[in-house]
Parts: sequence; C-alpha cells; structure tokens
Amino acid sequence: MTASTAGADRRWASALAETEPTSYWLDELPARPDLPPVPGSTTCDLLVVGGGYLGLWTALEAVRRQPGRDVLVVEAATCGHAASGRNGGFADPSLTHGWGNGVSRWPDEMATLRWLGLENLASIERFVVERQIDCRFERTGVLGVATRPHELVEQKEEHEARAAAGEGTELLDAEQVRTRVDSPTYLGGLVDSVPALVEPARLADGLRTACLDAGVRVHEHSPATGLRRSGAGVQVDTPQSTVLAGEVVLATNAYRPLLRRLRLMTVPVYDYTLVTEPLTDAQRDSIGWRGREGVGDASNLFHYYRLTRDDRILWGGYDAVYHYGSRQARALEHRAETFELLAEQFFTTFPQLAGLRFSHAWGGVIDTSTQFCAFYGTIWGRRVGWAAGFTGLGVASTKFAADVVLDLLAGADTERTRLSMVRKNPLPFPPEPLRWLGIEATRRSMAGADRTGRRNLWLRTLDRLGLGFDS
Repeated sequence: MTASTAGADRRWASALAETEPTSYWLDELPARPDLPPVPGSTTCDLLVVGGGYLGLWTALEAVRRQPGRDVLVVEAATCGHAASGRNGGFADPSLTHGWGNGVSRWPDEMATLRWLGLENLASIERFVVERQIDCRFERTGVLGVATRPHELVEQKEEHEARAAAGEGTELLDAEQVRTRVDSPTYLGGLVDSVPALVEPARLADGLRTACLDAGVRVHEHSPATGLRRSGAGVQVDTPQSTVLAGEVVLATNAYRPLLRRLRLMTVPVYDYTLVTEPLTDAQRDSIGWRGREGVGDASNLFHYYRLTRDDRILWGGYDAVYHYGSRQARALEHRAETFELLAEQFFTTFPQLAGLRFSHAWGGVIDTSTQFCAFYGTIWGRRVGWAAGFTGLGVASTKFAADVVLDLLAGADTERTRLSMVRKNPLPFPPEPLRWLGIEATRRSMAGADRTGRRNLWLRTLDRLGLGFDS
C-alpha cells in the first residue's frame, strides 16, 4: 500500500513514492496472535483501561506490589498499537519534559525530580535486561543540535545552569558536533549522555508478555464505552461485557476520556514520522553517526531523529497538528503535505543523502497538557485514578506515572505523592473556538521565535501564566 502524495511538491515525490502508511516499528514486529475480547461480564480487583505503556506498567506494578491480585487490562485495539508502538523510542530520564520546563515550574523540586527520573529509567533498563526483551535498549544519549545562532546562546545557558545543579552535559562547537553527526546546518550542540533509545513496539510487546506471565488478564478489541459507580466498586462497560472492579486506572491518554472532567485537560496532537530505506555503507560514512545517539534540534518546532538497528533513519516531529474540536480520525494519520515538508527538511539537513527513499510514513495522536508533562488524580473515594498529558515524552515517564497512580489509589504518603507536580493539576485548555485560536496563535508565535530568537507578547504572556502548547 502506498501513502498518498496527492497535491504534494513533486520534488520529493520519488522519495515518498513507495512508503508504507504504517509505523515501521509495528511493521517489523514479529507476528503475534491477538488476545480475545472480554468474554462476558466479570469482576476484578483492579481494571486498567488502555494497553499502552501506562496501562501495562500499571498492571505489572500492581501484581508486583500485591501478588495474587486480580488485575484485568482492557484495550480497544491491540496492546501497543497507538503512541506506544509508533513513537521515536527516546527514553529520557526527565519527568518534566526537559530541564527548562521543570526548573521553570518546580525549581525547588528539581533535584528530587531528577533523582526519581534517573532511578525510573534505570528500573526500566533492569527490567528489560532481566526479562531479556529484544527492544534494543541502548544508553546512546541524546545530541541536541543548534541550527541558528540564538540557539547556541540558549544551549550555553542550559549547560551552565545544569552544571550548577550538578548535572553533566557537554557543549560542542560546530566542528565537534559535525564530527559526531555531519550536517551543514549544525552550528553547535549539547550532549546529554544519560537518555536511552528503545524500539518502542518491541518494548510494548515485552510488557504485554510480562503481564500475561504475571497472571494479569489482558483482553484486546475491548473498548471501554462507559464508566460509573456501582455499589462499593466501579462498573466499566465494553461492547461485549460489563466489568465490575474494585478500582480502575484510566490509561487512555490521547483518546477521549471516559470522565468528563478530563476532557479539557489535554488536547490530541497529530505527530508525523518518516523512516528511510537502509543506508548503504557509503551513505552511512557520509554522515558518521558512529555513536548512534538520538538527535533533536533546539527549535520550538523541533525534529527528532535516530538510527534503527538496520541503519535506517527515523525522522519525525516539527509539524504537530491540532484539529478543531479535538477531532480524531484515521484519515488524519496520513497527511501528504506534512510528509512532503518533513522530506524537504530531511534533505536540507542531510543533502549528502540525496536520492535516498523513504520506506514508511505515518502519523498519530499524542496528548499534551498546558504544563507539557503528565498530571495525576483520583475520584470517587480513590476508586478511580489516572495519569495523562505526557506530551510526547512518555516512553520512560509512563512507568513513573504507574507508580504514582497506584500510590494515589492506595492513599500512600510517598516521595512521589508529595511532589507539587503530582498534587497540583495544570490549568485546562479553553473550550472551542478559543482552544483552536489559542493553539494556532501559539504555533505561529513559536515559529516566529524560532526564526528570530525572540518570544513575542503572546508567548511571554503564556510564560507568565504557566501555559503553553507543545508536542
């Protein structure tokens, strides 16, 4: 099947002509049988709604804390089919969507947040090794590249601030950064050696297997359609059944929340990705990249990119798209104009790879909150809990979130639950049409800030209010 390029700029038509409109990670995942829907009405101690990273980590941690607990996971499609199976695979220790966002919102807690984030990432690494999950967990680090002069200033400021806080990063000039990854657009870079890369769909598949091995009941093709109190428990409906649970964790993230109170707390943003065919030896030599680090540019509207195990380049980001009314549809996952834009930007970054073709092109929704990172909560006497709003950085932080939600349901006083980031929710997005107008104004303003290095009045106002839009 070939992705449509109707109406697109013909300069890139040949590079995009044979793309598969599906996630490369899901496409290369070894075949596995789907799990059957919930067979009929049933009960459980804990019901987890959603079979992505957050839901699967929550189920695993629940049975680890309380062996023998009856835990059931319901997934609308198949486990890991959505954001967990189509992201870039950047596993970052940050729980706050980066240093800058964290220090601007929770400066007094950053030391604790950093330590908790490092331990969280280390626990994922230990789990992957112990379970022998073939998801290529690699501590490659991440290289942030500056392509404009003002970004060099910002990187130097971040490097100095993090050094003062005891964090080690490495600042690179143009020659040094191009020794690592060669692009004529690079003016400098900032290296963080701690983050890892994973193959995201294989990680989700490993979590699914681990859940089954631990005795968790997992049912796919079982969308939750309703949620309500029922006696001392909570009832969740699916098209095939009714589940009566003692407790429920909502782990649906970008998809429409079952609770009305959460519907303005996040917005669904479409993120798009290309993957190239495997590089030849000559093409690989022309860019270097021997460290295989993840790369992200320092813009507000940024790209993220990395190598796969067979030396393809995954290239995504930049054109995050919000549709009026929080609209979601399968047709929106394939956006020819965005794929064309990404292809143009790819060959601007790597002109030495002219003639390379793309094998996969896909898109899908992530959820973003006004504070750019996850928020948490419970209702109904701690019978229902949730985490949402990961804003594209949930590969690692979903495991931390699973611990937080289970702590909250248990009413536990822990280092996690005492965090202001956990105790206080961000402001909601406004209703339409203000939501769409505000997001569009923010996107345009961020693009202007990327060009000039100056944040306009709109962005400065959002900064003072602690609001924003990101992906």
